[in-house]
Amino acid sequence: MEINPDREKLIELAHYRMPFGKYKGRYLVDLPEPYLVWFQQKGFPDGKLGDLLRSMLEIKTNSLESIIRKIQKHFPKETR
Repeated sequence: MEINPDREKLIELAHYRMPFGKYKGRYLVDLPEPYLVWFQQKGFPDGKLGDLLRSMLEIKTNSLESIIRKIQKHFPKETR
């Protein structure tokens, strides 16, 4: 089985900021893992944010944050 991550989605994930709550404005990669686990237990929000939080929990669970940080550094967010 070959996994081909979507480049644009990874770049979006790397630059997405929490839109509300205690961690408003922080990059999702900077959210504490227990906060993501809490969301998992309570239910992720619907839509894009929920999908991104779910993905970030998987990334953190597998200690892959360094990949997201490299993406942040080497693929700056495009301003449109």
